[in-house]
Amino acid sequence: MPAYDWKTTTFAEATAIKAIDSHTYEGSFPDDWSIGKVPNGGIVCGNFLAVAKLHFETTLKAQNQPHTIAFHTDFLRRTQEGPCRFKVTDTKLGRQTSVIHISMSQGREEVVAYLTQSNLITEEGLSLDTGFELHPKPPPVDLVKLKEDKDEHWERRAEMPFASFRKAVTKLQFHFPRNGQPHRSIGDEWVHLNTGEKITNQSLGFIADMFPMPVESFREREDPYDSKDPEKAKKRLAIYWYPTVLLNIEFKKLLPEEGVEWLFSRCKTKQIKNGRMDLELTIMDAEGDIVALSHHVCLVLPAERNIAPRREDGSKI
Repeated sequence: MPAYDWKTTTFAEATAIKAIDSHTYEGSFPDDWSIGKVPNGGIVCGNFLAVAKLHFETTLKAQNQPHTIAFHTDFLRRTQEGPCRFKVTDTKLGRQTSVIHISMSQGREEVVAYLTQSNLITEEGLSLDTGFELHPKPPPVDLVKLKEDKDEHWERRAEMPFASFRKAVTKLQFHFPRNGQPHRSIGDEWVHLNTGEKITNQSLGFIADMFPMPVESFREREDPYDSKDPEKAKKRLAIYWYPTVLLNIEFKKLLPEEGVEWLFSRCKTKQIKNGRMDLELTIMDAEGDIVALSHHVCLVLPAERNIAPRREDGSKI
């Protein structure tokens, strides 16, 4: 892993939440989890999930619904590094599921979310095998060999494009197909955290927002994420910023409490038009089970929009 000239924090530190009262919480976004000057959307989601977890461990402990099963968030305005405050509203409390609304502010309301809680351990009901498979199928993997970067089909990416600007990408170790992605609209990867931590359901918000950007594969004749030639990442590309407008996650499986080392993710886009794109992610574990599904709406903006002075008049991205 390359050395970087900034202080690093762990995922647990970046999502540490403190209760102010029964429905108010505080956190802080460290700058090493940012894209440019803006906290990565995935670490913002990680904080929302941490708020929900703490809220259902304390204020709503009697509900016995410790797990988020659905998460919808809208990014209203550009966030910033540093302290943030979360306000929770108990929207609907039920026997099987409950819904809370969380608003995050940094002097102004910037991100809002609805989270649906349940209990993935006691959950029961009809189950049917749908026969779902990814098409095209990703290459097979040997996770023991992958850890040593000796897998036949997957190769470790030493550094992602523009890592000094996109600091958040340094928190993951990415492995891409040795023979290239199946299509420029698809990004397959095996990832694990570089922080020494394992991946849990709490970190899935971050995992769901980390992938090779399809825009960069389409804009250039040479794919900057091509594992066969990492030097391509250092050539020619102008830096773009891809702010999230909204992000949805459905949690399909409860990972072990101690976490897992590896997860597979496929990112796919169907259309990039007029500076807006869709992203669809399927996240799976080593057993081939679906862990989470995610959908994004993102903008494609010049990087200057990211680092421009922050306006305090309530303006949007």
